[in-house]
Amino acid sequence: MYHIVTGGAGYIGSHLAEDMVSRGDRVTVIDDLSSGTYMTEGARFVKVDLRDGAAVGKLDIDGGATIIHLAADPNVKESMEDVIGHFHKDVTATLNVLELARRHDAKAFVFASSSVVYGDARIIPTKESNLKRPISNYGTFKLMSEHLVEQYAVSYGIRSTALRLANVVGGRTSHGIIPDIIAKLRLNSSELEILGDGRQQKSYIYITDVISAINVVVQKPKEGFRALNVGSADSLTVKEMADIICEEMGIKPVYRYAGAHDGRGWKGDVKVMLLDTTGLRRLGWSPAMSSREAFRQAVRDLLAAKKKAPGR
Repeated sequence: MYHIVTGGAGYIGSHLAEDMVSRGDRVTVIDDLSSGTYMTEGARFVKVDLRDGAAVGKLDIDGGATIIHLAADPNVKESMEDVIGHFHKDVTATLNVLELARRHDAKAFVFASSSVVYGDARIIPTKESNLKRPISNYGTFKLMSEHLVEQYAVSYGIRSTALRLANVVGGRTSHGIIPDIIAKLRLNSSELEILGDGRQQKSYIYITDVISAINVVVQKPKEGFRALNVGSADSLTVKEMADIICEEMGIKPVYRYAGAHDGRGWKGDVKVMLLDTTGLRRLGWSPAMSSREAFRQAVRDLLAAKKKAPGR
């Protein structure tokens, strides 16, 4: 099989590219190296800024590929500040990649969306058909991108899937609650500032379970457009996450809570998220780890990586 992975030098993309190459598939990685620099041996690498439509239009690629579009800026908090910048990274880039898919007769298109498209969901666990009312610019831009993907599926016959991902953790992660809390505790192990009231509740999924989900939809494309949730069956509060990190580090700091008055960690922070993954499970997928297991393993991954870092 032939795959094009945008954002393939980044967190999820590099894991996916490595997995596909290991199975003997032909892989082209497209990335601008702005946030990830992982190079997959055996994959062809093309450096391009996906916001530049003219540059994307000049790409020399073969037709008939399955395109997995992972390139994005996942920082929800920053999307509320650098609005235009995030729009172009998420929406403009997606449109340009869809044009690439249309011009080169893509076999299928897989788009990495996010659970944040649901906003403060009224129904938990949340199904794909439930109301989508994002409360962050990042969520809005992901939903706008989904609409573009669906339109290209309808207008140009590109078999397309949007995967609405829960919080992805494990191996190589460089942003999010785990590295943030570990960094704080390395500076001061006696006190920990937790953004929000600690009762925000989120679902997590380990990186290998995400890769298996992507592989399932790549191997089982469907005519038209579909959206599928990807997540675990359980969730954790932010306080429970902090507890796990402190346990793994062997410390017992005093917690201090800070953040928005309504208990959120920042503007646009979803307070409760848990996904119904029945749709993806019907295709034969299921996560190997629960949220709790995934989160703890991800903490261990990061702590182990820091111990192996040069100078330690």
